[in-house]
Amino acid sequence: MKNILFIEDEAVMQKAVSEFLGAKGYNVVSALDGELGINMAKNSSPDLILLDIVLPKKSGFDVLRDLKNDEKTKSVPVIVLTNLSQMDDVSKMMDMGITTYLVKSDQSLQDILRVIDQTLGASRGETAG
Repeated sequence: MKNILFIEDEAVMQKAVSEFLGAKGYNVVSALDGELGINMAKNSSPDLILLDIVLPKKSGFDVLRDLKNDEKTKSVPVIVLTNLSQMDDVSKMMDMGITTYLVKSDQSLQDILRVIDQTLGASRGETAG
């Protein structure tokens, strides 16, 4: 079972995505702020990180910087799930090494699952489609 760390401060969003992905065979752990998210990433070795950008304690940009500068977490794929969609923010995130980004308001839970499945590949033992 693949482990996903979801760093998201909106409890409703966190619960909906976590329960949906859990039902699809992923083990999801959540952090409600950036500081906790960094600690959890370093201690739990997730297979993928879903990251919001607007977070309490440490912004998603700070979280991303810390993750990419740490040997233990720098190769973990990061999918940014945010409502920020300005091109300068997107460019900055891409330059920092994210796998991709999704604008929350434009995505269904099924869309998010599809991107996660594609990112993690067929390692779940299923074919995408």
